[in-house]
This record gives sequence, C-alpha cells and structure tokens, in this order.
Amino acid sequence: MTCTVDFFAANPLLVLFLTVGLGYFVGKARVGPIQLGGVCGTLIVALLMGQTGCQMHGELKDMAFALFIFAMGYSGGPQFFANLNRSSLRYMVLPLVEAVVVLSIALGAAAYLGFDPGTAAGLAAGAATESAVVGTAAEALKHLGLDAATVGRYEANIATAYTLTYLVGLISIVFFTSQIAPALLGIDLRKAAREVAARMEAASDDDVATQPALPRLTGRAFSVRQAAGMTVSRLQQQVGGRASVVTVLRDGARIELGDDDTVQAGDILAMVGIRSNLLKAATLIGPEVLLPEAHTEAIQLVEKQVVVNQRRVNGKTLGELARLAGARRLREVWVLQVRRSGLSLPITRSTPLQLGDVITIVGLEPSLSEAIGGIGVEVKATEVTDPVFLCAGILAGLLVGTLSLRVGGMNLTLGSGGGALLSGLVFGWIHSRKPSLGTFPASAVQILKDLGLAVFVACVGLSAGPDAIALIREHGAVLPLIGLAVSLGPACLSLWIGHKLLRIEGPLLLGAIAGQHVSTPAISAILAASQSSVPLLGYTITYAIANVLLPVLGPIIVSLAYRFT
Repeated sequence: MTCTVDFFAANPLLVLFLTVGLGYFVGKARVGPIQLGGVCGTLIVALLMGQTGCQMHGELKDMAFALFIFAMGYSGGPQFFANLNRSSLRYMVLPLVEAVVVLSIALGAAAYLGFDPGTAAGLAAGAATESAVVGTAAEALKHLGLDAATVGRYEANIATAYTLTYLVGLISIVFFTSQIAPALLGIDLRKAAREVAARMEAASDDDVATQPALPRLTGRAFSVRQAAGMTVSRLQQQVGGRASVVTVLRDGARIELGDDDTVQAGDILAMVGIRSNLLKAATLIGPEVLLPEAHTEAIQLVEKQVVVNQRRVNGKTLGELARLAGARRLREVWVLQVRRSGLSLPITRSTPLQLGDVITIVGLEPSLSEAIGGIGVEVKATEVTDPVFLCAGILAGLLVGTLSLRVGGMNLTLGSGGGALLSGLVFGWIHSRKPSLGTFPASAVQILKDLGLAVFVACVGLSAGPDAIALIREHGAVLPLIGLAVSLGPACLSLWIGHKLLRIEGPLLLGAIAGQHVSTPAISAILAASQSSVPLLGYTITYAIANVLLPVLGPIIVSLAYRFT
C-alpha cells in the first residue's frame, strides 16, 4: 500500500477495514425498499479515501475476488443446473434479454460516446446492479496487453462508473417493477397475486405448517365414548383436516388399527393434527385425557431439514408429491418451509421443487424419515468448513482459468474469476447431490461472498484515486442517463415479451424481471405491493440464471469495447 498520510501508510490493514466498515455503515441507509447496500457504500467510501493518496496494490484484491466468485457460484450452483430444464424454458428467455440489451447499450456507449473499456463495464455493472461484473471486468483488463498505468486508469473507471450508475439502476428497477409495470399490464398487483395463488391452489392450514408452526400442530389424547363403533378413517374425516390417529390403547396395551377397523368404548386415542380441529374433537370422540407417560413418544413432533437431491423429484410440484405419498405418511408430515436461493417460497400445490431446495418439515416418526428418504437427505447442522473441499474447488477454478482459446484475433480466456465461478457452480451442484462430500456451511459461504467482494471493491476504489474525478468531469452527466437505459431497457423489453409472447402471469412476470436484474430490493418492493409471496416463484428462476450470466458480460464488454478505443 502507498499513502501520503504517514499513519495510514504504516497501518495499511487499518485503512482497508476502515473503508469496508464505513462502507457497510453507509450502505445501511434505507429509504423504503431502496438501500445502497454494502458494496456500493464501500466503493463510495473507498473513492473518497482514495483522494488522500492511499492506494492498495498486490495480490490481495485478486485473492478476495476469487473467494467471492467461488462462493457465489457455489451457492447458486444447485439452482442454476436445476433450472436448465424444459419447464423453466420460457423464464430463461428473460435473463438472455437482460444480457443482450445490457451488452448492446454498453458497447454502443463505447462506440458512439467514446467510453473506454473500464467505463463501459462499470456502466453495465452499476446500472444492472450486478457487483460481480466489477471483478470479472477488472480481471479481464489484465489480458489486453496494456501497460500498468492504463490498466490502473481503466480499473479506476470501472469503480467510478459503477458508483455513478448503481443508484440510478437500483431506484429505477424498484420503481418500475413495483409501480409502473403493474400499471402497464393493467392489473391490480395485490388482486392479481391472490388470483394466481388461488389457481395454484395455495395450500390450506391443514396442509402447511406455516409460522408459527409447532403451536398450530399439536397432539392430544381422548377416551372413546361417543365415537364407539366408528371406523378410524371416518373418525379422522369427522375431526377434519389431516388429523391422524397415531396410537390406540385398549385395556392399557397398545394395539394397531387399520383405517377400516372400529374403535371401542374405553379406548384411548392419541391424535396429531391442527390445533383448531383437535380442540373440537372431544365433542365427537369423548373427553380429553392424559396419555400414559410410557406412550407419549407417539405424539412427539420432530422438525427436520432436508435438501432435495433426488433427480426424480426435480420439477415435481408439492401436489404431485402428495399424490405419490402413502395416505398415512401424508397425514403425519407437514411442510413448514421451502427455501431456494435464501428465500422462502410460497407453499402451493403448484410450487415446483428443485435440486438444492431446502425443505423444513414437521411430523411423526417413522413417517418423517420415510418422507425425507423420498426427496433427499437430511441436512446435518455443522459450523465447520472443510478446507480441503474449499481449496480443491478454488484450485480447480484457477487452473481452468489459465486455459485460453484464440478466436478471430482475440485471446479468449475465462481468467481466474471465470474459472472460479465455473468451479463454484460445479462444486455447489456436487455438494447438493452428495451433502456428505465436504462441508461448507451457508454462513461460511455468505461471509466469503460479503467480505470477499467488499475487500475487492475497497482495493479497487482506493486505487482509483484522482482518476475518479477525471472520469466524473468527462462523463459525469452522461453516465446516469445511459445507466437509466441499461436498467429500464431490458426490463421494458422483458415485460413486453413475457406478457405478449411467453404469456407469463403478471405477478410471476414482475418477480422474474426483478430476478433477471438480480435485484433483492426490487423483489422486496414487489412482495410488499402484492402482499403475497407468489412473485418469488418467477424470481428464483431468472435470478439463478442471471447471477451466472451477467458476470460473464464483464470480460466480453472489456474485450469488445477495447476494439472501439
């Protein structure tokens, strides 16, 4: 590190973590769903700190970016490959639209407005709110054969252009998807989301253990009086919902009764079901009693998480799985949550499961274990990362990144960033299929993503220094306007294509557009406006594809824009 401030020059790590800490503090500022975020905040602080003459050099930023891009690929790998199927085909068009339009506008700005490769790439990264492009583009500059001073200037322009266009891209896509697009479609977003949920057969309280989960599911015991002579199946039907007779005690001994067998006066029935239904069961069956302690395990509810890794389950809806399940197992297992890409999906009979989904289910043994065996493997809670697995993945990516191919006078290479992204995708997919192979907890993945990218952009921003002022003077007024086109151009085209050609329903289409823009604030605004989680079903598909597709634009923009300079 070099710095004109002696104290900072003697303590370079202090400057780095001061920049990252202040950046994330600035990034917490929120106006409604609009929040700068830690990456943009860090870049702003780094650009300001860079005016003091402090600059970071060396391999630190390359290592930080390799860790970030591998972790990003790892976390998105299962969903990325799971979405490469026929059922997701129409949604996959939208990220392609995003990539083509963003690439076209960025290259057009380079050709007709004189933007250098760094400025063009930073414009695409900021207006499309995809921070990973900053790293892939910065790395691509090294392969142009330029002198160090020119590479440093272009790299500084990436950071500055990103900062100048990020807020424009963020605000515009949030406002467009939550306010303008519903008006263009002529829909009441809240009403439309309810209608879609109804058509998708949103599961009832009897089918889903929604929060708060365990208080709604309960076990109770009854002494049979009024229900004497009634079959087990009819009794369960009369109680309502998915109430299940799990244990029958007769004369103090446990007996097995089939659905067509009858209960007798004096039998003690242990039942599990929705609390509201069981509270009324006493009037049908007989008085509630305490279950003998030796048999209380019969109504002990167990909560487990399972990761979907069975290929035959991929693409199957919850409704289809319910029809395949045995009657008893279905009655004794409830869905608590389905998480994909860190988001909780709506529980409907039409919600499709994908490889890598994490499902939380509540139920009774052995039905619970049977259900888990049919869809995947139980997630074992661990806080330990396997360094061998992590290093093997990153090394594989770095080796792939050294390969190159010469096409049309251009030397095409993934570079270390592209290689690490590819290996992250593959290793994430492998782990989703074989969770016992290596351990990489979600919390560890997240810290690598957050800290790795933060350190990288801090180094880039600090090194920008006075070059940032030069770019602002040259293109400062134009960049935000072009950024608006980069943000809204693909969104408008996707809205038309999705509505007119692909026939995607309004709430799902809006979620998909937020996903193609990899914008968490946008989907948050849509969910708030719709008062429904239905748009998430469109968001997760396009998000998984765009999160891989957009970072690839960095090297492409740099290589092609360089030809216009």
